[in-house]
Amino acid sequence: MATTLIGGGRVICPDQGIDQPLNVLLADGRIRELTESQPASDEVIDASGRIVSPGLIDMHVHLREPGNEVEETIASGSAAAVAGGFTTVACMPNTEPAVDSEASSEFVFLQAERAGLANIYPVGSVTKGRKGEELSEIGQLSRGGVVAFSDDGSPVRNADIMRRGLEYTKMFGKAIIEHCEDLDLSGEGVMNESVVSTILGLPGIPAASEEVAIARNIVLAKLTGGTLHIAHVSTAGGVELVRMAKARGLAVTAEATPHHFALTDECVKTYDPVYKMNPPLRTQEDVDAVRAGLGDGTIDAIVSDHAPHSAEEKALEFSKAPFGVIGMESLLPVAVTELIDHVLDWPGMIAKLTVNPARILGIDKGTLRPGADADVTIIDPDTPWTIDAARFKSRSRNCPFHGKDVRGRAVRTLVGGKTKYVAG
Repeated sequence: MATTLIGGGRVICPDQGIDQPLNVLLADGRIRELTESQPASDEVIDASGRIVSPGLIDMHVHLREPGNEVEETIASGSAAAVAGGFTTVACMPNTEPAVDSEASSEFVFLQAERAGLANIYPVGSVTKGRKGEELSEIGQLSRGGVVAFSDDGSPVRNADIMRRGLEYTKMFGKAIIEHCEDLDLSGEGVMNESVVSTILGLPGIPAASEEVAIARNIVLAKLTGGTLHIAHVSTAGGVELVRMAKARGLAVTAEATPHHFALTDECVKTYDPVYKMNPPLRTQEDVDAVRAGLGDGTIDAIVSDHAPHSAEEKALEFSKAPFGVIGMESLLPVAVTELIDHVLDWPGMIAKLTVNPARILGIDKGTLRPGADADVTIIDPDTPWTIDAARFKSRSRNCPFHGKDVRGRAVRTLVGGKTKYVAG
């Protein structure tokens, strides 16, 4: 029986309410015990001065395979994940073809197994082909292992289909992860509708586009009793709507991205398409509201919304370039730099990257309790460095935080008790 001891670190496991110096003993791919003693082991990993966390979970990424492998593959995305400290990711179904059948979900698991790095879970599409016209085979997709449902990149425009989706997914204990956008209000917008968009002469996407859609979906969640997860909330009004839904006891959760709690639409003044994403970068007031929502628990999870694009695509002029940025390898340092000691403490932030997304997805991850899978992230909390997208494992380079001075990073990532990444 192979054993590994991770010793000398500050163990933070929000699932168990643990934040103290402990040693973590791993055996045969599982957590054996958390102990103050130093039991004999086959391997010792020195975690002195480090934080030892449950393996981080990114519940919102786009891996592009099948269909757009030039931008990302499940293998390259898995490499980016472990380099960012993520042992588990949930990948969205906006591939070509969409993940709308049992066979397509099984393909994701097969490719993840071949890559042999992170745990990759597919999210199934709510509607066939993500066209918003007919529900996917919810039962078959659940049998195929999907952990949630979403037409991400496209909102479920028809309210009755969304209602039926919430009813059917409730039967299988799954959440719908909804990209909340009123496409009629968004129109041809390419950035946030604001004074900045007027100055730049670019068509805007109003905050109301997100907020109207969030409000509708919360009403449908109340009607059906289904579980609704709001993807990448970006506006002050959106945060307040989620806060109200939770106060009423509805099964509503939400997530936020680093670009929505660290950047504003002022960045777009450079006309650099690296700052083009959907939802768009909003105002400082919105950023402050998202940060407040993270701090008070309104927003449950931090995600990257990792959306790779080729250099050629992102080199187009702003109005023609595609929406989306990458973020698995920059999420943790940006979150540490922007949130720790300002918005969240370490246990609070790690909860939003481990146990909270695990509970939303219904997966047995995000914990260091004895018997759990030995997925562990070791974090250097303090060392300063500069993000360099050219060194990323991802196939794409469209990172809005390239060149940003940050602190903190994952220095070792273990999946199933095996080291999959070591910094440097």
